[in-house]
Amino acid sequence: MTSTTLLPPRGRLNREQESEDRTEEEVYELAVSAANGKRLTPEEALALYEQADLHLLGRAATKRKAVVKDDRYATYVIDRNVSYTNACNAYCTFCAFYRPPGDKDVWVWDIDTILKKVDELVEIGGTQVMLQGGLNPDLRLDYYETVFRAIKDRHPHVALHSLTATEVDFLARQEDTSHRAIIEALRKAGWDSLPGGGAEILVERVRKKVSPLKNTGQVWQDVHSLCHSLGIRTTATMTYGHMETNAERIEHLRIVRDMQDKAIEADTGGSFTAMIPWSMAPSGTKLEGRIEVATGQEYLRTQAICRLFLDNVDNLQAGWLTNGPKLAQLALDFGANDFGGILMEEQVVSATGLKPELSIGEIVSYIEQTGRIAAQRDTYYTHLKVHG
Repeated sequence: MTSTTLLPPRGRLNREQESEDRTEEEVYELAVSAANGKRLTPEEALALYEQADLHLLGRAATKRKAVVKDDRYATYVIDRNVSYTNACNAYCTFCAFYRPPGDKDVWVWDIDTILKKVDELVEIGGTQVMLQGGLNPDLRLDYYETVFRAIKDRHPHVALHSLTATEVDFLARQEDTSHRAIIEALRKAGWDSLPGGGAEILVERVRKKVSPLKNTGQVWQDVHSLCHSLGIRTTATMTYGHMETNAERIEHLRIVRDMQDKAIEADTGGSFTAMIPWSMAPSGTKLEGRIEVATGQEYLRTQAICRLFLDNVDNLQAGWLTNGPKLAQLALDFGANDFGGILMEEQVVSATGLKPELSIGEIVSYIEQTGRIAAQRDTYYTHLKVHG
């Protein structure tokens, strides 16, 4: 790292600063310490997030990444998002995808339709299916069990990285049973791992504003922790850039880090495989025009702080979905080691007007343009194919 005298002027966020002001030298030393493995306090992470020079953050995150990942490579996964229904009774303000149950535009995909979509994924070398949909009161546990078994019977090698803690909780309430009973039933049907969707920001003040009818942040934590105790891998997400403060973003990360500490200590084989931060895409939602859209600088700062603060989560996804592939390229120099997936037929974010789909060739090209080697991975971040 360069000396502080060579650093460009400090670039701060547009949002009002919440951290106690520190000198440029103090911020620099804090970044160096984090890059070298010092565990950051939430207060220190907030100071770095708000006050550190952007380039300094990038260099610190890249140095830290090199400790746990081989930076010669950047990974991607060939996956497909299968949104099996658009009916949902959570009515989240940030969602443009859902339709109220009973609406004339509600749909539910049958097994044959879903299997055809999985067939198409396998034909191009895909290995991961994300079945995620709305909270549809007309669908019961047997629908999911039947779908999962049908997919696994036809394609046993395809990973069902599917549903969310919100859907698990919804099914438990539908069936009047426990989270554990739902998880065990789904696992018996072929379910493999749990995505981190539904986390948004794990602070109740925020959740009550953007998704008051959805389960609490504590429920999200309970479901993921239960999965970890049963040896099931999950991912963590953060949707930022709506009604949260900078400090609440850091609090979200603190919760994830504490959960990972407990999972590692328990040593069951279950833990967070990766962190995936997304910026809010408000177009077409109830928040359109009411919030200030997160900037590219916020995106890069978030990537860097995730790498520096989450010292116990090895994989960080660039998340090109709402930020675009060019910023995702830059994220590889701000701590990310994974570009994400091709997201074949993603529908939830596309409902906001974005067109989130990349070909395998495009992702490989974007990675190679950064000087790294592109490697196709599986759900658990094992390399399956190395390009070049």
